[in-house]
Amino acid sequence: MVESLKNYYLGLYEKSMPNTLTLEEKLRQAKAAGFDFMEISIDETDAKLSRLDMTREERKALVDAMYQAGLPIKTMCLSGHRKYPLGSRDESVRARGLEIMEKAIQLACDLGLRIIQLAGYDVYYEEGGEDTRALFLENLKKSAEMAAAAGVTLAFETMETEFMNTVEKAMAYVKLVNSPYLKVYPDSGNLTNAAVAYHTRVSDDLETGRGSISAVHLKETKPGVFREVPYGTGHVDFVDVIKTAWSQGVRLYNAEFWYVGQENWQDTLRENNAFLRDKFQQALR
Repeated sequence: MVESLKNYYLGLYEKSMPNTLTLEEKLRQAKAAGFDFMEISIDETDAKLSRLDMTREERKALVDAMYQAGLPIKTMCLSGHRKYPLGSRDESVRARGLEIMEKAIQLACDLGLRIIQLAGYDVYYEEGGEDTRALFLENLKKSAEMAAAAGVTLAFETMETEFMNTVEKAMAYVKLVNSPYLKVYPDSGNLTNAAVAYHTRVSDDLETGRGSISAVHLKETKPGVFREVPYGTGHVDFVDVIKTAWSQGVRLYNAEFWYVGQENWQDTLRENNAFLRDKFQQALR
């Protein structure tokens, strides 16, 4: 897996491949499709959350698999906090949320991950308010302290909900916590939908996070549609997103799309890699 550094890295979200594949198989497929790393998912399902309790031997086997495939896992999409939000009014749910955070940070350390992407929600399945936002901030500070001790970066995903659908909103919490280990990992598709709704520009919103953007999710969307939109059929200006992020020094990008049962999913991986590589060529001319 040792190789010279590239001028940018384009990763692949693991949910772009069938869930029946093992992580080792997903690594090989991502490599074969031309990607530079893979993003692992720790979502709210029991199957994905159980990864936080992998044994020492299982963790080592996964690291070995990265070397055998010639492809690292650099980032983690931690969406398990949708079910166990840090701002929940239920103390036991908040405690579980902090436990998930601690275990995710430890897993990142053991696997060599650099960034944990946080879902930008105070709560998800309940109505939020001033109290949930205050609890969210309190536990976010605790999370940043844990991340700082481990040397792992936490970074907010800009979401599809009003709470944190822009970089500017994410930056409000980044500034309140004021930790070098809390940044922003924006989603280009969600930002584009927010920009349409607010009659703003994605590039202007990205500028509000200058110096605090650790990576960018390259996802396609349509107005009001946030998932499973094929590249090139939506309204995201990927060239503008890449150009703006690049000017800020961002060099880590991730292709976010989903496997939806298509038989030719391997072709889809290769085609999407080519689509995004072309956007980089256009942006960096």
